[in-house]
Amino acid sequence: MIIQRHDQDINTPTGTMRCTVYRPQADGRFPCIFFYSEIFQQTAPIARSAAMMAGHGFVVIVPEVFHELNPIGTVLGYDDEGKDKGNSDKFTKTLEAHDSDTVAMIGYFEQEDYCTGQFGAMGVCLGGHLAYRAALNPCIQSAFCLYATDIHSNTIPCEKDNDSFTRTKDIQGELVMVWGKQDPHVSTQGRQKIYQQLIETDRLFTWHEFNGQHAFMRDEGDRYDPALALECYNKAVALFHSTLHKA
Repeated sequence: MIIQRHDQDINTPTGTMRCTVYRPQADGRFPCIFFYSEIFQQTAPIARSAAMMAGHGFVVIVPEVFHELNPIGTVLGYDDEGKDKGNSDKFTKTLEAHDSDTVAMIGYFEQEDYCTGQFGAMGVCLGGHLAYRAALNPCIQSAFCLYATDIHSNTIPCEKDNDSFTRTKDIQGELVMVWGKQDPHVSTQGRQKIYQQLIETDRLFTWHEFNGQHAFMRDEGDRYDPALALECYNKAVALFHSTLHKA
């Protein structure tokens, strides 16, 4: 499908948040996917990933995940300076603030005439965690989480017992968890810890571990695996078609 793109600034309890909306040019209403970026915000690879998903019949919304901490429109570079700033932001913003961002997006976009009112979540790296976190909201029917960082380690600030790992039992939607076995950010032990938590809390989930590095979806740099990325896009499209395209 041919798509269109526009920016939409929405109000949140922690300030104005810019969201970039990718959606089909065709008339009609479509399910929405919140696409949470890595720490660098909406880089060119993130924009291309969002466009890829939108072309399969979804409204894909990319929020600026650190809108409180940067001027609107900030994109960090894939370099040491960008990494240091992004990591500083990650360890500054609370999970509760991310929660209120998700609530604000649901409240805004469910009123738009191009949205069916059905919502999923998807993300990479930090965004994989935020997609998992978004699934705590009962409005999120499914989440596709790619190499989600910091779930197992509880290193993003939050209130006591409100970390995403502990809250796993509250997820009602379907999860797909995707990992690279050569990812240094989430060790084998970390992945096993999350898997066991999902089993013990009896969540509905599918688990994939590939021979891939961290950020294997990012179509810039040495870690990009095009064949693996295509397989994951196909799995994401299948998940959202099955969970969000309902009468």
